[in-house]
Amino acid sequence: MDGDWDGHGTVTGAVNTAWLPSLRVTTEYDSEEGVFANKVSCKLAGGLAKLRLSFQSDPQGQWQGGGEEGDPLQQLFARPLVAFITKHFSVLYDVEERNALLSGDASLPGGAVRLRASHDVKLQQGEISVVTRLGDPLYKLELSSLVPYGGLPRATFHFPIGQVSVEESRNEEEEKLLSVNGIAKSDFLDGVLTAQYDKNNLNLRYCYKDNELTLVPSVSLPSNAVSIDFKRRFGPSDKLSYHYNFDSDAWNAVYKHTVGKNFKVKAGYDSEVQVGWASLWVGEEEGKAKTAPMKTKLQLMLQVPQDNFRNPAFLFNVKKRWDL
Repeated sequence: MDGDWDGHGTVTGAVNTAWLPSLRVTTEYDSEEGVFANKVSCKLAGGLAKLRLSFQSDPQGQWQGGGEEGDPLQQLFARPLVAFITKHFSVLYDVEERNALLSGDASLPGGAVRLRASHDVKLQQGEISVVTRLGDPLYKLELSSLVPYGGLPRATFHFPIGQVSVEESRNEEEEKLLSVNGIAKSDFLDGVLTAQYDKNNLNLRYCYKDNELTLVPSVSLPSNAVSIDFKRRFGPSDKLSYHYNFDSDAWNAVYKHTVGKNFKVKAGYDSEVQVGWASLWVGEEEGKAKTAPMKTKLQLMLQVPQDNFRNPAFLFNVKKRWDL
């Protein structure tokens, strides 16, 4: 307490609350879902740990969660999750399910070997993995195994241009097989060529990009499905994106106009669902509420079905953060 002695045996002044943890409250409402997603968090021990409570609210009483219909408590406090998070260890507790998910990691001095583990208390299942450097930091070997033991561990070899994984799987006859998947990238003709292999499917993708144009053709084998992405920038504030799938003739186009860092207007059309739309963003689309104006992110969207353009749909999403 900071204050002065007033001569009558009492201390006057303000109470020092510097020791109290600061609270961060975030509320998000999506008109399509019709519920509020709430999050309350605070840092502990000088920022070494964080305590977080998240829950959902349905003030209209239409929530179909685990509580009884019309239960006021369930309407305001549904699906509560409590998390305790530190740099190397975290606990996520589901209050309704009475279940905890534990996860942690640790490294040996020098970082040559790193351990990661997770465990589901209710299911009594988890996973543990070991990552080790192979001399050069750009070359790593990762071994991951389920706990309890469920077969050979998955082995992943990381190298400068990609990675390759080998793991045990079962076919329809429950026979054990070894499956291989991986991804590799390489510079090619002033662009980047990416090859991704997974479950006997190979996807080849080439990306050329300069200050104004981005061109991304791709083909999947053995299906021979071909698609192309095209992006054209018209100055620092305007960009047109176009995607076309040759095997289905489906396409979509998006035009984006930005005003500074925190304001964006987008409009587009998707032929697969036959819907045209326009949206307004306040705050960075992929950013957090704390960086938005007044710590408030807002999205307004208008959707117009091609076959029913007289009945457009208006949707909005708002996310607000308070620092207490």
